[in-house]
Amino acid sequence: MSSGNRGDALCFFINGNKVTENHADPETMLLSFLREKLRLTGTKYGCGGGGCGACTVMVSRYQPATKTIIHYSANACLLPLCQLHGAAVTTVEGIGSTKTRIHPVQEQIAKAHGSQCGFCTPGMVMSMYTLLRNTPRPCMDDITQALAGNLCRCTGYLPIVDGCRTFCQETNCCQANRAGDCCLDGEKNTEGEPKQETNCCQANRAGDCCLNAEKDTDEPEQDNPRMFDKDEFVQLDPTQELIFPPELILMAEARNPQTLTFHGERMTCVFPASLEELVQLKSSNPKAPLLMGNTNIGPDIKFKGVVHPLIISPTSVMELYEVTQTAQGVWLGAGCSLSEVRSLLEKLRPQFPEEKTELFTALIQQLGNLGSQQIRNVATLGGNIMSAYPNSDLNPVLAAGNCKLSVISSGGRQEIPLHQDFFVSFGKTVLKPEDIVLSVFIPFSRKGEFVRAFRQAPRKESSFATVTTGMRVFFTEGSRVVQDVSIYFGGMGSTTDSLCLSLRPWDDEVLGQAYDVLLDELFLPPSTPGGKVEFRRSLTLSFLFKFNLEILQKLREMNVITDQLPEKMQPLPREIQSSLQEFQHVPKDQNNQDPVGRPIMHRSAISQATGEAVYCDDIPRTDGELFLALVTSSRAHAKITGMDMSEALQLPGVFDVITAKDIPGKKVQAMFGYDEELLAETEVSCIGQMLCAVVADTRVHARRGAAAVKISYEDLPGPVFTAEEAIEKSSFFEPQRMIQIGNVTETFKSVDNVHEGEVRLGGQEHFYMETQSMLVVPVGEETEFNAYVSTQWPTLIQDAIAETLGIPSNRVTCHVKRIGGAFGGKLIKTSILACITSVASWKTNRAVRCVLERGEDMLITGGRHPVLGKYKVGFMNDGRIMAADIQYYANAGNAVDESVLLVDRILLHMDNAYNIPNLRGRCAACRTNLPSNTAFRGFGVPQSIMVVENMVNDVAAVLGRPADQIRETNMYKGVSLTHYKFEFSPENLLRCWEECKTKSDYSNRRQAVDQFNQQSCWKKRGMSIIPIKYGIAFSDAFLNQAAALVHIYKDGSVLVTHGGAEMGQGIHTKMQQVASRELHIPLSKIHISETSTNTVPNTCPSAASFGTDANGMAVKDACQTLYQRLEPVRQKNPEGSWESWVQAAFLEKISLSATGFYKGPDLYMDWEKMEGQPYSYYTFGVCCCEVELDCLTGDFRTLRTDIVVDIGRSVNPSVDIGQIEGAFMQGLGLYTLEELKFSPSGLLYTRGPSQYKIPGVCDVPLCFNVYLLSDSHNPNAIYSSKGIGEPVLFLGSSVFFAIKDAVAAARSESGLTGPFPLDSPATAERACLACASPFTQKIAADKPGSFKPWALNI
Repeated sequence: MSSGNRGDALCFFINGNKVTENHADPETMLLSFLREKLRLTGTKYGCGGGGCGACTVMVSRYQPATKTIIHYSANACLLPLCQLHGAAVTTVEGIGSTKTRIHPVQEQIAKAHGSQCGFCTPGMVMSMYTLLRNTPRPCMDDITQALAGNLCRCTGYLPIVDGCRTFCQETNCCQANRAGDCCLDGEKNTEGEPKQETNCCQANRAGDCCLNAEKDTDEPEQDNPRMFDKDEFVQLDPTQELIFPPELILMAEARNPQTLTFHGERMTCVFPASLEELVQLKSSNPKAPLLMGNTNIGPDIKFKGVVHPLIISPTSVMELYEVTQTAQGVWLGAGCSLSEVRSLLEKLRPQFPEEKTELFTALIQQLGNLGSQQIRNVATLGGNIMSAYPNSDLNPVLAAGNCKLSVISSGGRQEIPLHQDFFVSFGKTVLKPEDIVLSVFIPFSRKGEFVRAFRQAPRKESSFATVTTGMRVFFTEGSRVVQDVSIYFGGMGSTTDSLCLSLRPWDDEVLGQAYDVLLDELFLPPSTPGGKVEFRRSLTLSFLFKFNLEILQKLREMNVITDQLPEKMQPLPREIQSSLQEFQHVPKDQNNQDPVGRPIMHRSAISQATGEAVYCDDIPRTDGELFLALVTSSRAHAKITGMDMSEALQLPGVFDVITAKDIPGKKVQAMFGYDEELLAETEVSCIGQMLCAVVADTRVHARRGAAAVKISYEDLPGPVFTAEEAIEKSSFFEPQRMIQIGNVTETFKSVDNVHEGEVRLGGQEHFYMETQSMLVVPVGEETEFNAYVSTQWPTLIQDAIAETLGIPSNRVTCHVKRIGGAFGGKLIKTSILACITSVASWKTNRAVRCVLERGEDMLITGGRHPVLGKYKVGFMNDGRIMAADIQYYANAGNAVDESVLLVDRILLHMDNAYNIPNLRGRCAACRTNLPSNTAFRGFGVPQSIMVVENMVNDVAAVLGRPADQIRETNMYKGVSLTHYKFEFSPENLLRCWEECKTKSDYSNRRQAVDQFNQQSCWKKRGMSIIPIKYGIAFSDAFLNQAAALVHIYKDGSVLVTHGGAEMGQGIHTKMQQVASRELHIPLSKIHISETSTNTVPNTCPSAASFGTDANGMAVKDACQTLYQRLEPVRQKNPEGSWESWVQAAFLEKISLSATGFYKGPDLYMDWEKMEGQPYSYYTFGVCCCEVELDCLTGDFRTLRTDIVVDIGRSVNPSVDIGQIEGAFMQGLGLYTLEELKFSPSGLLYTRGPSQYKIPGVCDVPLCFNVYLLSDSHNPNAIYSSKGIGEPVLFLGSSVFFAIKDAVAAARSESGLTGPFPLDSPATAERACLACASPFTQKIAADKPGSFKPWALNI
């Protein structure tokens, strides 16, 4: 063991280059080393906790025992630098670049349109690259598993999967596999179920069938245009990959392991070279944790502030990796990664009879769902057991399977059984602190012994389980008499819980008693941490019932019983099929060089896939740069009585603390008559409100300094959190709005039916992959500042900083290169953060960088407004809705932000697609003590229409008629007036409706769904078809303007600048297309560098789906001006080239620079008269969805989605279809998955991807078809196109209503009919409880108000 504090040298390779680090701090993760030390910024920071995959890299190691090289993906944010001794790391920069060669993975994801904002793309690339290094010809299941740990908020995943699909080993062409029939000819198999494995290449984006190459070349080509041509892709050549460094092979072969020691500021990490040394170290330092995968200790250090003076990392102790097979089973080394354990079990299973591998099979199943591939690659079997998490996936199965541990300490070795006494309390076991788990024994099962594992989680993959179980039963041979039964549950208390059952024949009586025992022994108090008490208790019953079904099936197969069995529970379908994307050809007479209307790849897709694209935090550090970390309130409603910064200022690296007193200009930001403090001085009104900021030399030091600031409070009475509390206390932001048409009150008296209902919609976190990021740099003279900010509205940042510093706006320049996702979340709060950062830069006269951690971003910035909607509807027996009165309450939070505008938009869209002659709407923004909510894609429309569609569903349920008939009956028809007296034609809306019904084969599939539900008891299918009418443009007329600046340089190259911010929506790509058409030059000559306020001033926000409409017209105006200026030159030399014309124009002193301007429509809304024209036009769409629901767990799969959208004539079909798919998936998350949970004191629980689940690859509809309505024209926007960024998000609700349809089918079996409540999101918990199965009905619900809930119902 090394002496002194210098520590040992760390030696490893990155991208083929040797790295020797002499001062490796045990707290330094690979991610920060790559980004800050080596400037390899392609690997991104997304969450810091291994939950998003943005930081994925490949780690390679040489195995001397087998003389093989292993490659595995890992999260760089959790990978301690000091653990990489002897390893080779490959980052996205190491596999290809635009300067050398682009790797096929990078190319195919980019060209398949799988990169929008691009922030997640390097992680996706590296996950797929690692898979291909191990499996050059993967199957689709390999691909979806590899990508399961990578999140994307933009694309909806389908184009990423399509790009990766090109590497698959099988064509899966149904024309070849199904005797000539194409899966598109009929969507059902012989049993009437949707085909799950069509993978038709006719349906994929590449357009052609793989058999076409074998056909006569004289046959006409297929008419549908393609999204991309896979024949153009570079083929994968495994021989061209980086070799493993020979030096590392020699190091490993030397086999002279030495103890390594690394010292950091606060911690020391020791790598013992032998088991003997490990035992000695642990005996001397029993409190020192063992570090292997760092998936448990790392997050504790990072997020909980845990400090371990000494850490022991036994990665070099070979005994921890040994695998030994015996006659009774197999011993697996505790240091084996979970991926290795799964692989070992999969290799062993075929070598033995099925009856001996029951436990192996159950463990393989659980290991497939435990964490992500990146986590399983580093997390160890022993670490997983010893973490003793109460909702562990493995421990219940290991315990039920009679596994045991081999444990060593200074007192010797011993074997300890894994049973009910092993787990003592949360995170605690019976082992002593000095004990070390060497290996785990997995026994063979016996004849007549069956083992099963079940789990339910908020998301199907990469998610902690809500409840998990391992169940084992052993029968006397040839009988149904139970000799032994063992059942363990996770997620039902603070430990892994066991259940004792008596030994009796396995029959209904025993099962009934077992349910009673479960209810008695696994009781959860209503305030149990984690909540979901009724759901968790019902899952224990459901899992036991599923176990019973499987055991009965086994007994039947063994001829032990001959009884008629209930249906066999099959898992939900999971294979993603190829899908259709239909769009129009460009006109036949369009010039081949004209890119408008063609599926052009995102202009930065290649750079994003290679990691070369620069985001805000990728900008290199400047000399003397400081990092800013925020101090936020820990109380929701309190006076600030003290702020002690003394301890923080004494910490290493801390430079200063910024408070409100340091602000030289305005200390507040004014919005709609309300002031929001930049930094609170005397009082706080929510947890997460910003109080002060610490600046230090590094981000680590700044965050430690922020944690050391001590704030004292005096609580104020009566905090308000929910809409109901706001209503009770009349806590609202003014103005409240009301709109009415017709006479609602009188009509209620004359209709056949009146129904009242309500629905609650939860909020939604933006979860842009790039957190709030900014860098403010003082120029050094005349109070000039450059602000590099990830924002949708550069001018707002410029104005806000100028006001805060008390300087003119012309001294502040805001630069936006690109944004890693925004969705409305990088407007108001971003400007406040930029102001605070600018004050720090002003005070210190240094560059100051602020990049929020994922958790603090979620805590501070707010999200989509939760809404409570109440309605009263009057309708006739034939389904005509004659009157509706709707009241909306939006939870605005503690500051007004943009909530007043949201209130307007909610009411303006409350008619959706329906002509309701008597309609009244009221809306109020509730002022509460939660972080203020803000703009989010759709801006109130998804909440507004959701309430209306739920009302329509209720009408259908009351009348006992299909919901689609009620929708169709009440749709606008012919030239119509909205409730704000705006005239429009719904013709394209009705075309979308009819086309969607046709394309989706709605009528036949509806019958098939009903037939399936009659035959299936515990699984149900549901369908829905939902329309949308979405208004485009800003209702505030002054925002409907844009400007552009276009330069032509002497060499003929063109630089375009406009006011739109590129955030993944492809606005720069579309602006290039506009300039190409207007200047009649190829795209390659046109460049867009950034959006900045010193080139295009007074920009409006990139929002409201209006960016292309406005900026496109401005770019068009500028280009037309320039083209006209060149006309005399062209006339003199009509045969000349573009370059010659430009040169001649310069010589003739013709200006080659022009500004363009677009004055948009003068829209307005008069709330006094309740009339106006708040929108320029409407985007229409219709979506049909079919789901399959497991009624026992609430899990579901979206089997198929068909979307028809009217977007006029698309400027870029690949970009627009990408927007449609991404918006739909974000809507699917909003309505079925994403749940924000607040504590009773107002603290946001869900502050990261481990608690807050956005959709993953596993949530993509298995068949996802998008059709752009043909022959549609829009005179109100550029080139007859329409805005598309936001409208389709609401169509994600079609999944919600399909789930509700399936739930209704389940309820009907219990005799429950008519309307029923189902709030959004329709999570597994809500869906399961709404099904009202016999198991959920056994759970007595606790009376609201009789206990303090774990979480508020916001």
